Amino acid sequence: MEEALLPLAMTSDPRPFNQQLPEPPDPRCVLEPQDNPELAPALVCALCCCFGIIYCCFGYRCFKAVMFLSGLLSGALVIFLLCHKERVLETQLSLEVSAGIALGIGLLCGLVTMLVRSVGLFLTGLLLGLTLGAGALLSTEPIYQPPSAWVPAGGLVGLALLGALLTLRWPRPFTVLGTALLGAAVLVACADYFLEGLALGSRLGQRLQALPALPPLCWYSWVLLGTWPALGALGALAQWKLMDEEHGGHANVVVLSHQRRHLQLLRIRQQEAKWHRTSPGVGLCEGSYRRQLSPNTRNPADGLAPSYLQSLREHQLGPGSQGTAPHTVLDLDSDCGSTVPLTTPSGSTQT
Repeated sequence: MEEALLPLAMTSDPRPFNQQLPEPPDPRCVLEPQDNPELAPALVCALCCCFGIIYCCFGYRCFKAVMFLSGLLSGALVIFLLCHKERVLETQLSLEVSAGIALGIGLLCGLVTMLVRSVGLFLTGLLLGLTLGAGALLSTEPIYQPPSAWVPAGGLVGLALLGALLTLRWPRPFTVLGTALLGAAVLVACADYFLEGLALGSRLGQRLQALPALPPLCWYSWVLLGTWPALGALGALAQWKLMDEEHGGHANVVVLSHQRRHLQLLRIRQQEAKWHRTSPGVGLCEGSYRRQLSPNTRNPADGLAPSYLQSLREHQLGPGSQGTAPHTVLDLDSDCGSTVPLTTPSGSTQT
């Protein structure tokens, strides 16, 4: 008895006939990096990667450079968007003119943030709050949908102001945290450009506009989003380690400088002690010992002028007796080398 052959039905979905077949993957979530990216955006992303590494690992140590870059990039970006998207003086500016104006104003903003410390700290706090707000918007997509665009905008502004105030109050920890998270966000954005063409950036814009019924993010987008806090934590740890080493080296330098000063003082004191132990008459003239005597022990005759003593001697001895009488040389000057001969007759007595 021949078996009856059942007719075959061709359908596009084979799962009703074989439930063991896996579900076909979503073509949107197939990871396909860009084959031939454009040169200018690729160079900009590479430069941003360098800036992100500097921010993430050396943000607090290179404080002035980081403040200048923050002011430059923030000011240039805002002014470029205003000039390129809006009409200025009833004229639509070209791309080159908008870039030139943005670069000039960005340089001015960078100088202000670098030279005025409070302005640089305020801008760092603003960027910290904006970065945290953007990460919160992207990470809460599966569980929260904002009813209006004012909700995410108000949340970003509030977090930015809170971060600015906290950074002004506690500059060191929040500067380290802000630069580390901002550098990590820049690195993640560059990786997102090379892997999926700024999918996270476009999704952030959609979340800010509060668009409903958005398709879910792919698995590698969540992986990139998860690497952002990890890179930020590693950057903060690296900055703390560098600061500890710098402060330890500075303390060692201070200790060495104090030791050198102490040794120099000891040498000076030893030289002074040797100078005081030397003989007081060495290298001095014969009559200079009178300078070391007190005024009470000096002879009153030392203060008489030599000419007066000479006239007194001639008056007592008379003229003509100076050449025959023996004489004794006495030092009458308080300084060196002045002597006056005094003669007394050998056989006669004076009254």
